[in-house]
Amino acid sequence: MKTKLARRLNPTLNPSSRGKAVRTVLAAAAFATSVGASVAAALALGAGTAAAASTQPVGIAFVYLGNPGDAGWTYAHEQGVKEVEAKFGDKIKVTRVENVPESADSERVFRDLAAKGNKIVVGSSFGFQDFELKVAKDFPDTVFEHATGYKKAGNFATYDVRTYQSAYLAGLVAGYTTRSNTLGFVGSVPVPEVVRNINAFTMGARSVNPNARVKVVWINSWFDPGREKQAAETLIGQGADVLIQNTDSTATMQTAEQKKVHAFGWDSDMKKFGPNAQLGACVSNWGVYYSHLVEQVMSNTWNNTPVWWGLKENAIDLADINTSAVSPAAQKALSQKRDDIISGRFNPFAGPIADQSGAMKVAAGKSLSDAELLRLNWFVQGVDGSLPK
Repeated sequence: MKTKLARRLNPTLNPSSRGKAVRTVLAAAAFATSVGASVAAALALGAGTAAAASTQPVGIAFVYLGNPGDAGWTYAHEQGVKEVEAKFGDKIKVTRVENVPESADSERVFRDLAAKGNKIVVGSSFGFQDFELKVAKDFPDTVFEHATGYKKAGNFATYDVRTYQSAYLAGLVAGYTTRSNTLGFVGSVPVPEVVRNINAFTMGARSVNPNARVKVVWINSWFDPGREKQAAETLIGQGADVLIQNTDSTATMQTAEQKKVHAFGWDSDMKKFGPNAQLGACVSNWGVYYSHLVEQVMSNTWNNTPVWWGLKENAIDLADINTSAVSPAAQKALSQKRDDIISGRFNPFAGPIADQSGAMKVAAGKSLSDAELLRLNWFVQGVDGSLPK
């Protein structure tokens, strides 16, 4: 399946196509002896034109929920796309469509991009999944990739980064830094991705500060600066002196700066919005995967196996640590824990892990599998908050 599809996507790598062009040229040369050089030249020109057409750049289209701006989720994806453009140059042709809602309107966008001949179409937000998958079924010769989803089809694959790893590291730093033992989490949409990050942040904090607790305020949106600001203010009012978010704007960081508490950048570095507030940034390096994706398509090795990369692959990290605000002890512990995750010596979701009620969910010596993480719907001990019904 993957070889047949990949050859349709990248005919420059199809040996039979190259062979056909060569045979046509040779046939034209032989034909010249009987019907004249002018006819043979025309045939050779036709073969050359076909060969030139097969070297056209690979079209790759990215559908964004928002606009790149200068921080956040879409900004991080845009940096990855720019990395790919710089690496592959004129071998690819990139199209971007911004501000596409996670609704039936997105289906029209995906369909238009596939109809225009893009060989790779990428949906960069969770809510695009079903609409993109529907279009994929109508364009079997196009590769469709979807960020953070969980469904699969012959020409439809998902990819993600293990943000919970950087969230755990942020929690560790927060546990060392807090004075109130109250941490705040601005939650976006109550899906397993966000639940994982809340749990990981909480466990990271309590691994070094058992008295730390995490309060959660939901805004039920990925991007809503006004509600993000209100949520951050509410958490600060409840005593939180370190904030983290799973939302797309810089409102939480800006609020932390104004209220003189600490916070973490999310998706990208947000230091310029909170130079005193930011302790570090949970950054996603999407260019690592986008380069891999283009290379797979060009080398006929693409397949629909889900990809979930993390610290080990340099797909995520806790970066730009504020060394004036983060203690040397925290920095040392952070470095060691990062190395342990990369080497496989430590898994944030290894037991024993109890839920909010104290019931044991993961026994000592066991770990949650990726399949279990992808459907996680409960909070660990130390989280003050509930999942919306």
